[in-house]
Amino acid sequence: MANYQFSLTQVMQATNAILKKLTSASVFGGVTTDTRKIEEGMLFIALKGENFDGHDFIADAAKKGAIGAIVNKDYDISLIEDIDIDILAVDDTLKAYQDLAHFWRKKFNIPVIAITGSNGKTTTKDLTAAVLSGKYNVLKTQANFNNEIGLPMTLLQLDGSYDVAVVEMGMRGLGQIKELTDIAKPTMGVITNVGETHMELLGSMENIAKAKGEMAQAIEINGNVILNADDEFVSKMNRLTKAHAIYFGINHAGDIKAFDIKTVNDGKTEFDAIVGDKVAHFTLNMIGIHNVYNCLAALAVGYACGLTVEEMQKGLATFKPTAMRFEYKRLADFNLINDAYNASPMSTKAALENLTKVAKKRKILVMGDMFELGSVEQKAHEDIGLLAGKLGVDIVITRGTLTKFTAEAAKKAGVAKVFECASHEEAVDVLKKKLQKEDTVLFKGSHGMHMEKIIELLEKEYK
Repeated sequence: MANYQFSLTQVMQATNAILKKLTSASVFGGVTTDTRKIEEGMLFIALKGENFDGHDFIADAAKKGAIGAIVNKDYDISLIEDIDIDILAVDDTLKAYQDLAHFWRKKFNIPVIAITGSNGKTTTKDLTAAVLSGKYNVLKTQANFNNEIGLPMTLLQLDGSYDVAVVEMGMRGLGQIKELTDIAKPTMGVITNVGETHMELLGSMENIAKAKGEMAQAIEINGNVILNADDEFVSKMNRLTKAHAIYFGINHAGDIKAFDIKTVNDGKTEFDAIVGDKVAHFTLNMIGIHNVYNCLAALAVGYACGLTVEEMQKGLATFKPTAMRFEYKRLADFNLINDAYNASPMSTKAALENLTKVAKKRKILVMGDMFELGSVEQKAHEDIGLLAGKLGVDIVITRGTLTKFTAEAAKKAGVAKVFECASHEEAVDVLKKKLQKEDTVLFKGSHGMHMEKIIELLEKEYK
């Protein structure tokens, strides 16, 4: 059973619902949109998407214990007249779900930290939750449920046991971050960076920055915005808000600044950092400069929330990297870096630069297509090939259609061995033939390319 209850009156007030059918319910013990998660006494919200319609599952919801359902006004309730369940009708069931989450969030006078950015959102969210756990009990977004459905789901998990909430916010267009902040009403906003992710949808870096800037605009005067001092777009977003700005970075002065950064052998990074008026040593259970930035953002949140350096260190020590995000693996005599969860030009360049820092011998890039880049897709893929040559990558293996530009550019840039593969299996065959002892292999590509499957196939070969 959920840790919260809504009365019928509260639901109607929060959503402007019209009561269409009343059985005996007066209190709902939790809210869900998923019939697989229904418990006795819950309120079921029938969401409608492109490939599904929750209205088709109302009978199933009632059978599993739901005692109420929110439906769209145009739904024919005669289809379920024999089912013993309260029916409330609204203009938009998704909006009703969001309104209930907003209603519930307002009951808790706790810090709500919202995180957005082109790259590093999920890792920063997890790092922030870990840092804050050094002092507080933290609710955080699970996985990367960062959209108009995932955010309400997280907020509805709030109860009196939590001291702080950390929520991730994604976007695919202008106005979407504002929509999410209107639901969550964050007291603190974190903006990690602005990159070419979603260029296809937004058309320019300026528009992407404008979309991310909606986070800064949402934070009220008594709140905090956490900004990347080294990002040319993010560093200027203090102009968008009356909230107090806290800066993090490596190259520019800020409230939180890292220096003396070192990669150690067991997939960890050590660095010193200025934290306010103190200097402290931190160990991060990940590799990569981009992850140091993510960690600095988390430390900035800890600093804003009043944690001591010791509490931050304690919390950070509990952090465990999420799979497929610069995940270091040892296989036979080789080193694998699985960074295949997703890819953008910014994150791929960062991953390549970090490959050169951690590889002790040969460097190999296994690259899949990067999606949603619109008019810059050819140049973006070419740039990766050119960078591979500049950084001295020994072998480039590509998989996809857009990566043909990466392969061509890599050859021009002097990469001696370049292989274009038509399948994951072909990429594995190339690796089996070319791998040498102590090679380090980076796997990178957009989520839809499933580059991690190459690792899975490779692991079977070296059992």
